[in-house]
Amino acid sequence: MPAEPARPAAGWRPVLLAEALGTFILLFCGTGAVVVNAVAGGVVGHGGIAATFGLVVLSLIYAFGDVSGAHLNPAVTLAFAAAGRMPFRWVLPYAAAQAVGAFAASIALRLLFPLSSTLGGTRPAGPVFQSFGMEFLLTLLLMLVVLRVSEGAREKGLTAGIAVGAFVGLEALFAGPISGASMNPIRSLAPAAVAGQWQHLWLYVVAPTLGALAAVPLARALRTP
Repeated sequence: MPAEPARPAAGWRPVLLAEALGTFILLFCGTGAVVVNAVAGGVVGHGGIAATFGLVVLSLIYAFGDVSGAHLNPAVTLAFAAAGRMPFRWVLPYAAAQAVGAFAASIALRLLFPLSSTLGGTRPAGPVFQSFGMEFLLTLLLMLVVLRVSEGAREKGLTAGIAVGAFVGLEALFAGPISGASMNPIRSLAPAAVAGQWQHLWLYVVAPTLGALAAVPLARALRTP
């Protein structure tokens, strides 16, 4: 078995820059849509917010997928490592770059919209266990799709981008009113920290991480010879 590479073939600089920029764009557009919707009296609408998240993910896969894989999500990165798609030693650098991009986006939104109370953060609309279960299942299903469309003969850039972006938009569309459809620890952590809204934040860190990891054995079970 060959030794694990010490760093990506392209070098760390473009990879980490892609993850930081991609996560910045994801949060600036996605959580920005939530903030603008609140400021502008609901003109964006729930459907517009869901579409924003789906379209920005689709675009970022095309823009940065060939550089870093366009994870933009520490739970996704950890699940890729658990699936054997990347060394575990890469998880921390990826997550650090994602955190830099996410916090930069939330700070930018704070400067642009100083009166926003949540900066597009997520919070349960009902019982905590309900949102926990929703986030767990949403992330499990999303990660299952990601793993399946990024493997073997299915690994086609155009198809993968459409599948993942469409699934993100779909989940945000039907689950957003319940849990916020975060599916991404750093997507919830950054706006919460910058806005000082810490209630139930653990839910949005633990549930997506467990959900992404739970998708790994399911994806392995679906493999065919």
